[in-house]
Amino acid sequence: MEITGRLTRDAVVVKTAKDRQVVNFSIAVNDTYKTKDSTEVKKIVTFIDCSYWLSAGIAQWLKKGTMVELFGRIGVNAYLSSEGKAVGSLTFHTSNIKILIFTSDTQPVQWGNFLPMKNKDEETVDLPF
Repeated sequence: MEITGRLTRDAVVVKTAKDRQVVNFSIAVNDTYKTKDSTEVKKIVTFIDCSYWLSAGIAQWLKKGTMVELFGRIGVNAYLSSEGKAVGSLTFHTSNIKILIFTSDTQPVQWGNFLPMKNKDEETVDLPF
């Protein structure tokens, strides 16, 4: 499954009891729709908690506001709160992260499949397509 959204907070690296590291972060996915008998556009935001187990090093690039495209599988957590109220949340077990837009305070460097941005002074080449 693939989802695209913006981070709602900086990513956090958590160490498990078995000495593994997981990167936890949350994204907001925006969507719009029109109701059947109306021209009014409704906006809906879905918040999804995400985890990434493959490399903790990516956490330094996952800052609040960064737009990411995630690949993985979705899960649902349902439980009773301390007040006895039913609560549910979406989780996304991420297997691949593609950063689409960095925040202004984050500068991209080569990381896995990511390529560094070109300098403005570099000459652009016209492609034949």
